[in-house]
Amino acid sequence: MCGIVGYIGNNDCKEILLKGLEKLEYRGYDSAGIAVVNNYDVEIFKEQGRIRDLRNIVDWNLATTTGIGHTRWATHGKPSKRNSHPHQSATGRFTIVHNGVIENYEQLKKQYLAHVHFVSDTDTEVIVQLVEHFVNEGNDTFKAFQETLKLLHGSYAIALIDNENQDTIFVAKNKSPLLIGLGDNFNGVASDAMAMLHVTKRYLELKDQEMVIVTKSQVQIFTLNGEKIIRKPFIAELDVSDMEKGTYSHYMLKEIEEQPYVVRKIIQKYQNDTGTIHIDPSIIGELMNSDRIYIVACGTSYHAGIVGKYLMEKVAGIPVEVHLASEFAYNRPLLSKKPMFIFISQSGETADSRTVLVQMKELGYPALTITNVPGSTLSREADYTLLLHAGPEIAVASTKAYTAQIAVLAIIAEAVALGLGRELNIRMIHELAIVANAMEEISNRKIEFEQVAIDYLSSDRSSFFIGRGLDYAVCLEAALKLKEISYIHSEGFAGGELKHGSIALIEEGTPVFALATQENVNLSIRGNVKEVAARGAKPCIISMESLAMEEDEIVLPQVHKLLTPLISVIPMQYIAYYAALHRGCDVDKPRNLAKSVTVE
Repeated sequence: MCGIVGYIGNNDCKEILLKGLEKLEYRGYDSAGIAVVNNYDVEIFKEQGRIRDLRNIVDWNLATTTGIGHTRWATHGKPSKRNSHPHQSATGRFTIVHNGVIENYEQLKKQYLAHVHFVSDTDTEVIVQLVEHFVNEGNDTFKAFQETLKLLHGSYAIALIDNENQDTIFVAKNKSPLLIGLGDNFNGVASDAMAMLHVTKRYLELKDQEMVIVTKSQVQIFTLNGEKIIRKPFIAELDVSDMEKGTYSHYMLKEIEEQPYVVRKIIQKYQNDTGTIHIDPSIIGELMNSDRIYIVACGTSYHAGIVGKYLMEKVAGIPVEVHLASEFAYNRPLLSKKPMFIFISQSGETADSRTVLVQMKELGYPALTITNVPGSTLSREADYTLLLHAGPEIAVASTKAYTAQIAVLAIIAEAVALGLGRELNIRMIHELAIVANAMEEISNRKIEFEQVAIDYLSSDRSSFFIGRGLDYAVCLEAALKLKEISYIHSEGFAGGELKHGSIALIEEGTPVFALATQENVNLSIRGNVKEVAARGAKPCIISMESLAMEEDEIVLPQVHKLLTPLISVIPMQYIAYYAALHRGCDVDKPRNLAKSVTVE
């Protein structure tokens, strides 16, 4: 969700900026732009649409070694060239790119900028106009930037150019992610390390309410009170080759088919030399000592958390609640006496989850982050981190991160159960190895799933997914996958609930996908299929091998009943992918969506 890249050095920066923005396309955006220093002026190129559209309008004859760039996901003002970044102050002296949301921008506009003519509908323009306002009062740029930042309420990641001080990029961060990339005779700015991996792997992390002076030879970090901060750099643990599509037509397809490898990598990372589970004993101790575990997440991660609740309660015997971060932050439930919090986030930058984490840390409760991105905000700020080891996930629709989250939660559940001395009839490392093989077998059948997508979803505008128990949890994720990339309205229901109201939406030919992987509710869900079929629905049953019946459309290889979500979701991912593909949708970058949701 929005991306920033900046460069100051000796090399021409246009291609560096544009290539960096292309690496941030996965985050979701509706417009893009760059601003580059050209002699004693700043040239701005911006366009609604994709980076390729921006490339077409850039003046490649300009020789420039300093610039900033941005991909925008609209929050204030509709997607348009006028509202896209970079924005400038009234005189054109200051140029800015900004991620985040300034909550008090209207008040600041009235109090300080009533005389200024605004050219956009954004909160961002208020920031750059404020900087100029304070410069006009006699402050230098550093002081004006500092005074501006002190007034801002909300989230921001900012890169600012002063046309009268062209050898410096002014940078600031609060709540929104931002890094400084370090090089030889150059430095950069990026909201994600991926944006600058083509030029450096060395980074400085920034913390909230810090401002930075960046030149080609020096980086200085300050608090908003002007105190200087010394911080050691880190090396980004990312492989550029992992971020390429290779022979795949889409990142989503590549990431679906990487899932067996991801599960095997998780097994490798979370077992010791004897083949047993190895997780930091402090994490297991905190979970064992808690009287209730609270899983906090959003979207796909929330759905993985629901599966995690089943695993933790069935295997470890500890009560678990799963909460949407955006709701928990402002409608906190009554908490138990000894809670333990688990935050699940692919990116580790989810703003809603971070809000809850900050609140819970203020109360002194222990927190574990499960994330795919080492060094991310949620990882840094929680007490503990467990990594997914899934590799970069570029497609907006999450696939391999979802299965990685469930696999890690399964391993945690067993480790806690063993710590509590519970008798177990499942060994996760062994069963996950079986799951990885089953995933490969399912991926080899993708042509079959493409035909299902054609047969069931070629023209329909609405569909339903039904299941019970663990299958219901997977249905929620399956419905989300389909709606977010194909734009087909889809809902996941507990099988028995459909007839309590929503069955009124069933019409002749309505696709209903039913999951049947749990023996104890197998006949019940098949009864629900009969109910919708009697109203004209077109059912598609996906079953486990041991429960299969003649009328089942898709039969899955056998795995342990508690781990069925890891394989039952894969046909759903393929079906969503092919439904979107055959409808001509942008599979990897669906409309209106962002990969990393960095605003509340």
